Amino acid sequence: MPKMKTKRAAAKRVKKTGTGLLVRSKAYKSHILTKKSSKRKRNLRKGTVVSASDMKRVSNLVPYL
Repeated sequence: MPKMKTKRAAAKRVKKTGTGLLVRSKAYKSHILTKKSSKRKRNLRKGTVVSASDMKRVSNLVPYL
């Protein structure tokens, strides 16, 4: 059986933690930043864990991550 192909776009957007969770970056940090508060922009810099409902779908995109 051939190896599964990794979706490269997804692999560039998620990383696996030591405990096996997937970490992603948050949205809404790319433009129209003047109306967003400093606190909001600071919190958007941090990564967040992929939700449990999306974990199966995302892990199929990056099988060897």
